[in-house]
Amino acid sequence: MSMEDLEQTPQEVKLIVTEEMRSYIYEISKWARFLSIIGFILAAFLIIGSFGIGAAITANPAMVAQLGPLAGAGAIGITIFYLLLALMYFYPSLLLFRFSNKGKQGILYGDQESLNDAMMNMKSLFKFWGIFTIVIMICYFLFMLLFAASMVKA
Repeated sequence: MSMEDLEQTPQEVKLIVTEEMRSYIYEISKWARFLSIIGFILAAFLIIGSFGIGAAITANPAMVAQLGPLAGAGAIGITIFYLLLALMYFYPSLLLFRFSNKGKQGILYGDQESLNDAMMNMKSLFKFWGIFTIVIMICYFLFMLLFAASMVKA
């Protein structure tokens, strides 16, 4: 066999999941379930709070003065803001919960498809947080530019 034959033949990569790795994934799955349930609970509280604070603002106009800059958005704006925060907790919690279920099933029953699905959900979770982090960094940068521009005008 020549060197060209070796370079052209794609080599199949075989990874071995050791018992130690299986125990790590199983342990991660348990913690992922716990964290996802806490995330679901926080999302539920945010949803309940979003409607509660909107109703409180509508019923008590004196509360608007206590909210400061958020008061300009009004009751509907604040409700929408809290619902968006709830979504920001719910979606990653859902991905984490799916990872937990599929990872545990894949490890306990040797189910390759479930383990693949678990890793796909973990990839989606990290992708979500990566994109979210980039958006937040851009917002911080824009706020700093706006602050600097307002200081120059003053």
